[in-house]
Amino acid sequence: MAVIKIKGHEFAAISVKDSFDRRALQYKNKIAAALRKIGIKEDDVEIELEPVSMKSASASASWYISGHRMHFSYNSSMKYVENLYVVLKVVEFEVNALLSGKKIMRDFISEFSEDENVEEKRKEAREILGVAPDSLDLELIDSKYKDLAKKYHPDMPEGDINKFKEINKAHKILRRELQ
Repeated sequence: MAVIKIKGHEFAAISVKDSFDRRALQYKNKIAAALRKIGIKEDDVEIELEPVSMKSASASASWYISGHRMHFSYNSSMKYVENLYVVLKVVEFEVNALLSGKKIMRDFISEFSEDENVEEKRKEAREILGVAPDSLDLELIDSKYKDLAKKYHPDMPEGDINKFKEINKAHKILRRELQ
C-alpha cells in the first residue's frame, strides 16, 4: 500500500473504487467538522465539490480564521475524491496537533495562510521556472530553479537581481504547495 508523506505527516493512500460522489461529500463534511473543533464556522469553509468526483482534478479547501485566508490543495492522486481525502487527512492532523498543544495557532495560520489568487500565482510560478502547468515533480522544479538561479545570480555575467528574486519567489511558492 502506498504511503503519502506531506507536511510532516505520513498516512496510507486510499484507492476509491465506488461511490465517488458520496465519499467526496463525506470528506467535505469531515473537513468542516475538523475545522469546527477549533472554532471555524461552516460558513467560513469553502470546498467546491467536483460534479464528477472520479475524474482527475485537484481538491482544495479554504477557510477563514482570525482575519486570515487559509488554503490547502492537493493534486497528486488520480481522482478528485482521493485528492480530497488527502486534504481531509492533512487538515485533521493539523487540527489535532493544534488541539493537543503540539502546535500553536500562529504556526497553524502560517502553515495554511494563502492569498486569494494562489492558483494563479502557482501557474505563473511554473511559467517562470519553465515547467509544465500541471507539473507536480518537486525534483524537476528544484532542478529548473537551480539552473535559473545560477544563470541569473547577481554575481554571474548574465546576472539580474530582479529576475533572480522572481525565480526565488516562484520556487518558494511551488515548494510550499508540494511539500
